Amino acid sequence: MDEALLVYTTWPDAETAGSTAAAAVEARLAACANVLAPISSVYRWEGEVEQAIETPVIFKTTAATVERLRMFIVARHPYDTPCVLALPVGPGSHPDYLAWIVAETGAN
Repeated sequence: MDEALLVYTTWPDAETAGSTAAAAVEARLAACANVLAPISSVYRWEGEVEQAIETPVIFKTTAATVERLRMFIVARHPYDTPCVLALPVGPGSHPDYLAWIVAETGAN
């Protein structure tokens, strides 16, 4: 079975996060996307410490699909360097759920 991944991203607002999440699932680049509650982010950008309210999204996808999902996210993202982190899913995950992710992304 293809390896399942979680792709963590942050967005400037809930509307952009939600529309991208829906479009990624519609395009079968992710089986599911969780749009989370806004968070306060503190980061260094161009030599300055910045703070922003952002909306995180976790996409559930596969290794076979992750590159297309990354390109999709970057193309739609308003940031110059968006946060796109692909994280492996560890042992102990529900095998039927992992199979569902593979089926929904069309990665076999």
